[in-house]
Amino acid sequence: MRQTETELAQVLRTGPFHLALRTALAVRGLPLQRVRHHLAHRGVKLGVTSLSYWQQGVRRPRRAESLRAVAALEEVLSLPEGSLLRLLRDEDVLADTDRPAGRSYRSLLEASGSVERLLASMESPVDGGLHTVGHQERVRIGARRELAGRTSRHVVRAHRDGVDRYLAVHRGDAGCDPSRITVLALENCRTGRVRWDREAGVLVAELLFDTRLRSGETYVFGYGFEDGTGGASGEYVRGFTFGGGQYVLQVGFDEAALPVRCRRFAQASAGAARGARDDLTLTGRHRTVHLVEEGVGPGLIGIDWDWE
Repeated sequence: MRQTETELAQVLRTGPFHLALRTALAVRGLPLQRVRHHLAHRGVKLGVTSLSYWQQGVRRPRRAESLRAVAALEEVLSLPEGSLLRLLRDEDVLADTDRPAGRSYRSLLEASGSVERLLASMESPVDGGLHTVGHQERVRIGARRELAGRTSRHVVRAHRDGVDRYLAVHRGDAGCDPSRITVLALENCRTGRVRWDREAGVLVAELLFDTRLRSGETYVFGYGFEDGTGGASGEYVRGFTFGGGQYVLQVGFDEAALPVRCRRFAQASAGAARGARDDLTLTGRHRTVHLVEEGVGPGLIGIDWDWE
């Protein structure tokens, strides 16, 4: 299906460079030979092979003459001046810092050592090649005040080619038994390897995508955990090792176990003091509270509640 001007405008804002170039070529309907011809008329010599490599992400323009060709490409493809060059500059900044500033699991979780060992056993890179565009999470608290389960609908974007999985981390409440927790592959994924640390109450599940992503592509998938094995729950906390997009957290309570007060909070790390807490109103009919966080940064976000 032919890509649209709207899709082109979006990828010119978000990148990466090679995807923006590929989309522009598709929207304008220009074959590479024709683009080379237009560039030559502007005094820019660039081979079809180089153009092909650029749009595939195999190589990227770096030398002065190549950057001059990119500026000419913006003109040939009727793109806003500097739009492609800006993407290259932004990606160079990310490359210099090896992704946006992030935090280790050690700074976010008391059980960080267990999480890191489990991830290492599954040969996971630090960020998995993905960053979050949007994440909606629903948590269920049962009649015994336990964490009954949670589900997530996750939108991610690949920042390198070949990404085909996501590693989801679940930490239960005190007394939980990870071996009895069920992993749910709900949408556009299937369950792969599952590892846990019984003492730490941590489980890591591999979720395999239905496709192998190229850099810049987005993917939507859903997953969850059926728990109910731990004691009374007093909070739900989501840790972000890297910044992301929008995060929505909803906590629902069984009508037989309603808290007297709920609050949202943020925290820089597991050992840091929690910032000011904001009260949340429990809805009468659906017995839920929620928070919405735009442009999540590295750290912790959550909701806690009082039973008495």
